[in-house]
Amino acid sequence: MNRVTLESIWHALDGIAPATIATCACDGTPNVSMISHVKYVDARHVALSRQFFNKTTKNLDENPQALVVIWDPVSFEHYRLELRFLRSETNGPLFDSMSARIQAIASHTGMAGVFRLLAADVFEVLSLQHLPEVIHPPELETAPEFLPPHAQVPTEQRSELWALQRLLARIKAAQNLDELLQTVLGNLAHDLGFNHSLVLLTDETGRRLFTVASHGYGPQGIGAEIAFGDGLLGTVAERKQALCLAPLDHALRYGRAIRESAEAEGSLSPAAEIPLPGLPNAKSQLALPLLVCDRVIGVLAFESPRAGAFQAWHEAFLSVMADQFASALAQAVERDNPEEPDEPPPPSIASPSTATPASCFQLYKNDDCIFVDGEYLIRNVPARILWRVLTHFKKEGRTEFTNRELRLDPSLGLPAVRDNLESRLILLRRRLELKCPNVRLVSRGRGRFALEVGSTIALTEHEST
Repeated sequence: MNRVTLESIWHALDGIAPATIATCACDGTPNVSMISHVKYVDARHVALSRQFFNKTTKNLDENPQALVVIWDPVSFEHYRLELRFLRSETNGPLFDSMSARIQAIASHTGMAGVFRLLAADVFEVLSLQHLPEVIHPPELETAPEFLPPHAQVPTEQRSELWALQRLLARIKAAQNLDELLQTVLGNLAHDLGFNHSLVLLTDETGRRLFTVASHGYGPQGIGAEIAFGDGLLGTVAERKQALCLAPLDHALRYGRAIRESAEAEGSLSPAAEIPLPGLPNAKSQLALPLLVCDRVIGVLAFESPRAGAFQAWHEAFLSVMADQFASALAQAVERDNPEEPDEPPPPSIASPSTATPASCFQLYKNDDCIFVDGEYLIRNVPARILWRVLTHFKKEGRTEFTNRELRLDPSLGLPAVRDNLESRLILLRRRLELKCPNVRLVSRGRGRFALEVGSTIALTEHEST
């Protein structure tokens, strides 16, 4: 029988498939329980997640021996570990890493505060044995979306170091925030096969994320928001830790199906929200915090329809890239704030086409959100920016604006520092492209933009009910 090591069975230690632990009391009474995660610690140690195991814990206190069976969800190979209990950890890096993963799962499934980690139990691995096959894996799909990300790239272009060098060079060459976002997501898809990805940035409150760019989902999810601590993405932002999760597709598919059914029946009224993009058949999820001097400026997230798609080297590779990406994002925001003249440029008068139907914008003051032609468009800071621009256009015929004048307008509520204005304008442009293509915000160079109107517009204000 070939000798196996913990390093060689990383798929089985990813927490994708539950494991089984057997312990024994001093009187010989056995106890068998399921555990959600057996985590690799080092070449001779693993950690088990302790959540509800009162009997297992009692047995280990009396008899520190355990037998654990894990299996690889890709190859279906089984492994048996003979373990000796060493200690329980309730704080520190190991506990925090395992706790963050469980918190994300609990948030997804509505079990926050109930489904939580009590301790990380550390064991010495006395022996590791590969068990004879008891289940044959199914035939692997050959469609590109079912192949590992690196297998979708031609062999001669598959060097990870080459891909990293190429990506970092393009990050440095990006001229503005919009180009930077598209460059990173596009190159990760082309060079490494990460075909479904998101970038979320921290908003002015410092406690919410908003989706500013995506790849593989279309434009529908741009502007979607999530609070720190909610789900995988919110947990990554709150904990400042990268997380890779096992399939949550059953619960997510169920929730999405219920929502789609309710919307089709008309039982859900229009709401000022945008659903977060996601694959209906996601089997693997990976998210990394974007940090600058330990400050969370956003989250970079990936999904795949293939179980076990993200390997250990993917997380290491992407962590290096994410550090450079975060620095470039911060620099792009700083470049957005040049010295500009105090006075805005002279207004130009637009000549909208009378053949195009009017675009009707409605501002709901109390909710701080805008609907266009009866559909939700945007809220909060981007909504206030858009309403200011449209109001000036209607009253004065102005079409040229500067970032500086927006920053100097106290009614917009922009923070004094780190206002993320350019990212808000990118979000606003994309929402207009999706919901009202006749009204466009067009860059006029560094720190300037123009309003282009292809139809008449109507503005109405309402008090929210």
